[in-house]
Amino acid sequence: MADLDKAGTYALGDRTVKRLGYGAMQLAGPQVFGPPRDQAGAIAVLREAVARGVNHIDTSDFYGPHVTNQLIREALHPYPDDLVIVTKIGAKRGADASWNPAFSAEELTRAVHDNLRNLGVDVLDVVNLRIMFDVHGLAEGSIEAPLTVLADLQRQGLVRHIGLSNVTARQVAEARSIADIVCVQNAYNLAHRADDALVDELAAAGTAYVPFFPLGGFSPLQSTTLSSLAEQLGATPLQVALAWLLRRAPNILLIPGTSSVEHLRENLTAADLMLPDDMMAELNSIGATSEAS
Repeated sequence: MADLDKAGTYALGDRTVKRLGYGAMQLAGPQVFGPPRDQAGAIAVLREAVARGVNHIDTSDFYGPHVTNQLIREALHPYPDDLVIVTKIGAKRGADASWNPAFSAEELTRAVHDNLRNLGVDVLDVVNLRIMFDVHGLAEGSIEAPLTVLADLQRQGLVRHIGLSNVTARQVAEARSIADIVCVQNAYNLAHRADDALVDELAAAGTAYVPFFPLGGFSPLQSTTLSSLAEQLGATPLQVALAWLLRRAPNILLIPGTSSVEHLRENLTAADLMLPDDMMAELNSIGATSEAS
């Protein structure tokens, strides 16, 4: 069994979590919409994650919608004392499974209450404000209005800590003038490293950085260098990609997602991988090549 303690811990607000966590998005149906194909299997994955030491789960009530939070509640409630559940608001799903912005005060307030109800809690540990100026990626623009709403919900005692998702460095700076930000969740992995400077800036500030799509997302990472090094280590390429993230910066928290118990165990084994300096240098070159191409 993987020893998650080898990956270390990091502060997430006023809590400390293990750096290898779990993302629940893939537990919903196809396109993250509707119920899972295998409800019992989804519950088994959540229980296995916690049984193996995971104490950081990432979710959102717009996954499904409502599906993943209801699964988490069914599988794990009452929650272990050390479990930190991070959710996000700022989007809603269309009847056609589309992803749409939901930034009004009414929509954000409703989203917080939906998360509270479906998770079965009185207060949410961490809520990330998901910025949806561009559904497919980052886009500049002031986030003051929606963040002010979330900060007010925090003052009401419904939210302990605030994070950001899908944001630029400029938006992070703006957010810090409005509220304490405990984490930033952006797309980042071995091959896609536009956030390199932001990762380091947040590390210096003691703020967690949580990569989504740490294994490439809908197009899994593929590299002959990665595959070759993985073979030398007796590991899978995706395990090595996760291990690279763990070594990349101490403030990186991982939330790889899967709907398979077997794949979950495989992901968590990344905690046991120790990458020597020469391999880190080779792996770093993958991102440099990718960003240049």
